[in-house]
Amino acid sequence: MFFQPYYLGCLAHASYLIGGSNGEAAVIDPRRDVEEYIQDAKNAGLTIKYVIETHLHADFVSGHVELAKRTGATILLGAGSGATFAHRGIEDGETIALGDLTLTFLATPGHTPEGITIKAEGLGQPTRLFTGDTLFLGDIGRPDLVGAKGLTSEQMAHLLYLSLREKILPLADDIELWPAHGAGSACGKNLSDDRVSTLAVQKAVNLPLQLAMKGDEAGFIAYAIEGLGAPPAYFFHDAAKNKEGGADVESVLALAQPLTPSTVEEQSEEGVFVLDTRATGAFKAGHIPGAIEVPLDGNFAPYVGAVLPPTAPVIVVAELGRETEAMTRLIRVGYENLVGWLDGGMDAWRAAGGEWARLGVVEPADLKALLSVGAAPTVLDVRTPGEWEAGHIEGAVHIPIAELNARLSEVPQGPLAVICGSGYRSAIACSLLLRSGRRDIVDVPGGWKAYNA
Repeated sequence: MFFQPYYLGCLAHASYLIGGSNGEAAVIDPRRDVEEYIQDAKNAGLTIKYVIETHLHADFVSGHVELAKRTGATILLGAGSGATFAHRGIEDGETIALGDLTLTFLATPGHTPEGITIKAEGLGQPTRLFTGDTLFLGDIGRPDLVGAKGLTSEQMAHLLYLSLREKILPLADDIELWPAHGAGSACGKNLSDDRVSTLAVQKAVNLPLQLAMKGDEAGFIAYAIEGLGAPPAYFFHDAAKNKEGGADVESVLALAQPLTPSTVEEQSEEGVFVLDTRATGAFKAGHIPGAIEVPLDGNFAPYVGAVLPPTAPVIVVAELGRETEAMTRLIRVGYENLVGWLDGGMDAWRAAGGEWARLGVVEPADLKALLSVGAAPTVLDVRTPGEWEAGHIEGAVHIPIAELNARLSEVPQGPLAVICGSGYRSAIACSLLLRSGRRDIVDVPGGWKAYNA
């Protein structure tokens, strides 16, 4: 049995290549750029026969259709998905064999109606359970996403409860659990940083799984739907694209062009979004007026998805040599209207005499001192509801970053200090406010963690 896990940190996304003694393999939950799976299978002497989706993903565009096209593999998906691409709907309890490797499919609706979990058993190997977004390490999948159209969050949470009670909890305690996401994903609330666990360990540490074990359905449903916040707006777009199948990464990249500073300026004035992917410090020191800042070195894709419309035309500003990386990561989450990138980066912008905007800061200690004498600006906190409830600055205004675009009219007038957990999201929020015409704002570097130290 061959087994290769993959983890894409910027999406907190796990995918897997598994193969059997007959040289046949399957890829589970592939990311959009699929070349690595193809090359790894080739190097291992494997032929990819199946591409398996544990569900129709909402947080990224999958590479299932492209991978099937390039390898001739069959796409397997839970029955009743409504997907329009060529695939085989897999039924509860079905098995397929890859030589000495047997895959058993369990219908586990709850995160989405078509969700499945895959048990992989092979001679001389631990039994592995690929849980998709049904069961995470430390948490469960959220029950309120677009795959559940026509059903309430409570109804989906009920299905998730039954899936755990009837399909997963009866399995052996030593079975290995390999989920589709880790900490940082918006598909759950309290995901662990771990990549693998066992059912026994999760029974000891996973609160919603413990509620299911006890038969506390009411408590389970309350946990499942509490404190989720609105899903990022791009989830709706990506779920629809995954139902149809998206274009390959290379064809989208080929449409983007290197742009001169004057072209970037003209396009920006016409409403094209300029996305600055450089580090926060570089953005604060100088950026194109109206640019939206989402640093590439961070939880990039989900926060782009939280603040940029998924069909919006985008021009990328990046550190030199990272333009393709930035655009590839945008394509992974469904952004395909890529006009191009600023050729030569901000050095070219400066050399061309482009206008230069800056973002000021107020250090946490200084903000605390100003607050103590009643002279501070209004504090805008853009953290999640759960973070806010765990502790916040008295008198602060709370608007989560994912909701800020839609709630700009609620942001108080006058001087603002914007804060988040560590400084990543607050800089993004400041750029949105600057783009909206605000000028009287400062960022709080280090965020709540530094303020509360």
